[in-house]
Amino acid sequence: MTVVALLSVAPVIEGSMAEEVAEAVAALDDFDVSYETNPMGTTIEADDVDTLLDAVGAAHRAVDGDRVSTFLKIDDKRTVETTADRKVEAVEEHLGREAKRER
Repeated sequence: MTVVALLSVAPVIEGSMAEEVAEAVAALDDFDVSYETNPMGTTIEADDVDTLLDAVGAAHRAVDGDRVSTFLKIDDKRTVETTADRKVEAVEEHLGREAKRER
């Protein structure tokens, strides 16, 4: 996979957005993408940018509301095949440790 993205889709509402965020994440299942959700967004991997953008569009449309906010950051590495995990591993190699810390 060569396209890695960070996606955040949420309705602009007061209170919990979890139900609508779950709808956006579920919409990704209809596409040939891998994903992992974290507290700040969902990391998505796809073979090409068209597949990624189709999945992102579906996630955006899956959120019900008068106003929906979507943030998308794409890393389309065209000359080297990589994964989201490999990107983290590269940082950890330079750190000499896991890129995580508990308070």
